[in-house]
Amino acid sequence: MAIDHIGFPVSDYERSKAFYQAALAPLGYGLLMEITPEMTGGAGSHAGLGADGKPDFWIGTGTPLKGSLHVAFVAKTRADVDAFYRAALAAGGVDNGPPGPRPQYHPGYYGAFVRDPDGHNVEAVCHGG
Repeated sequence: MAIDHIGFPVSDYERSKAFYQAALAPLGYGLLMEITPEMTGGAGSHAGLGADGKPDFWIGTGTPLKGSLHVAFVAKTRADVDAFYRAALAAGGVDNGPPGPRPQYHPGYYGAFVRDPDGHNVEAVCHGG
C-alpha cells in the first residue's frame, strides 16, 4: 500500500502556495490543480502540487494545524536535495538541517530540512546515489 495524497490547511494560502511552488520545483513538483471556493460550495481554496500529472500534496485554507507536521519528498539525486534546500530558503523557508548524509537513518540517506511559513518541517531526501 502507498499513500495516495496528503493535505492540510495553512495560515496564509497565497504565501504557502508560493513557497511550495518554489521549494518543490527542483524536485519536479508544480502546481497541477487549484480548487476554488466556488468549486467546493464555499469550502475554501486548495492547491494540489505534484509531478507527472498527479497532485498528491495539497494545501488549503482553513484553521491551521497546531504543532508541526513533517513531510518528506523524494529527490532523484543529491544535487536535487541541494537545489530544494536553496530554493526553499530563497522562498522564505527557515533552515532546519542543511543538506548532508544522515547515516543514522540508513547508509546512503542524504537529506535537507527546512521549516515552511507555518513552521512545518519539510524535507527532501535521496536514498543513495
